[in-house]
Amino acid sequence: MKSKKILKVFCIILLILLILVGTIYVVFSIFGNRNKYIMQASVQEGLDAIKKQYQVTELDAGEFEDMRLYGIMKFHVDQYKVEELGNLSVMTADMGFMQMVSFLVTPFEKNVPMCAMDFMYIFNTRKSYVEFYDLGADTGSEEYKAVQDKLREMVARYDKVEEIPAEKAWYDEYLNVVMHKKLSIDEETENSEMFNDAITTYINATKTMPRLSEEEMARQHGNTQLYCEGLISKGGVSTDVFKKALGEEKTHDFFNKVFFGTGLYFY
Repeated sequence: MKSKKILKVFCIILLILLILVGTIYVVFSIFGNRNKYIMQASVQEGLDAIKKQYQVTELDAGEFEDMRLYGIMKFHVDQYKVEELGNLSVMTADMGFMQMVSFLVTPFEKNVPMCAMDFMYIFNTRKSYVEFYDLGADTGSEEYKAVQDKLREMVARYDKVEEIPAEKAWYDEYLNVVMHKKLSIDEETENSEMFNDAITTYINATKTMPRLSEEEMARQHGNTQLYCEGLISKGGVSTDVFKKALGEEKTHDFFNKVFFGTGLYFY
């Protein structure tokens, strides 16, 4: 009789656990699928904005096209050559509870900042990081400063959106135009607009810039390579994740061949 009661209690507890697991799975699926749809729409809008101004050719990301880290972190990477500008990589991640897109434009042919955007979708929360890195051949030129001014005007349009406090990092010296924002799912329209506004403003500003000389391109390439080497040696939030999962050498290959494209030559 006692064993039957124990078995009954065990069955009830098991049923409750199964219901909880099922509920969590359903919640993950609902938010995950919705967030992936929104994320992919933003990515397409970003690509369309670039294609309006430049010829874009898709490249083969090879072994780095699809990566799974720690068993649950799935990354998909698309790489493009943006004619007369440089390298574009679009990396999306799906971790069930969180979806993320990294939209990175690494310029080699024009004296403009590097554009790095990370948009994260965590259930009802959005965390959006837009950063422009001063790796240009001549960051003191009037033309370069004019591009920075346009980017600052874009950032100012979102002054009322909650800012995420940023921790100090070694690469802060390269950052002059930045915005780190936190929004809710109810502000999704504004979040998507911010993504599109950032890449459109950047691309439109780069289009008016003249093509660099061979010597200037080499200098800009060197600045970018130095920054990438710094990420490997000094670390960064996402860099550390890849280094632990892939190892330093393979992470270096990923950065050079695909993510930043410093190992490829566009000129």
